[in-house]
Amino acid sequence: MLMPPISRYMTPHPWSVERTATLSEAHEHMRMHEVRHLPVTDHGRLCGIVSDRDLRLIEAVVGAEPQTTLVEDAMTERPFVVTSDTALDEVVEIMGDKKYGSVVVMGHDGIEGIFTAVDACRALAHILHQVAD
Repeated sequence: MLMPPISRYMTPHPWSVERTATLSEAHEHMRMHEVRHLPVTDHGRLCGIVSDRDLRLIEAVVGAEPQTTLVEDAMTERPFVVTSDTALDEVVEIMGDKKYGSVVVMGHDGIEGIFTAVDACRALAHILHQVAD
């Protein structure tokens, strides 16, 4: 079987948040768009990633105030980045080995997509259905 590229299963044009947004604003984006990971940008350029877990952790452990604490204080700098033509098996193997919850897909014009553990489950289901047919 020819391995499909990550672009086939990624979520295209993901929602993102500026590093200077507050944790409350990030929570609101996640709730409104029903996502758990947001690429973090600095004037439109990728500078990190933040997950719902990251936000909750900094609020619980550090006691950060969601209305005043900035996303940059909770984000992971240097997220795992791939290009849209990267093979699916390569991406999911690295995600599994490193326990990454998401991958940012970058192109010449910036962020093209995001691939999360949920997308990986959908990809697995799709591939298993193909094999079963």
